[in-house]
Amino acid sequence: MTKNYDPRMHSAEHILNQTMVRMFDRGRAFSAHVEKKKSKCDYHFERDLTGEEREELERRVNEVIAADLPVREEYLTREEAGRSFNLSRLPGEAGETIRIIRIGDYDACPCSGEHVEHSGTIGAFRILSTAHGEGVLRIRFRLEE
Repeated sequence: MTKNYDPRMHSAEHILNQTMVRMFDRGRAFSAHVEKKKSKCDYHFERDLTGEEREELERRVNEVIAADLPVREEYLTREEAGRSFNLSRLPGEAGETIRIIRIGDYDACPCSGEHVEHSGTIGAFRILSTAHGEGVLRIRFRLEE
């Protein structure tokens, strides 16, 4: 992991991804850069978000964080995981046992990164900006203590 890696930010990324799925019926981010100070996620999307959508997205992510959901890991065989999850972003060296991170009943995703133990320790989620170009919606965000 990089020296700027932060389990709080990484857990927030999972919640943001699931919230985007629920609000817009789209896939998770196809690209992300997660660091302690600020992060970004890129989504296949046909437009920028409206101001109202940004506010609603931020509100929903913060609701999940405030719910103080447990963050747990489980291990599945690659075959089992492939039936429920998209494994295309996993590195080749991921092996035959896949780690799934679950944030309460809200999100589940294959992941090898570090996470918090409860969502309530993440802090307040703030969208810094959104931008759209060439079919890509970029969301930049940070966390407050």
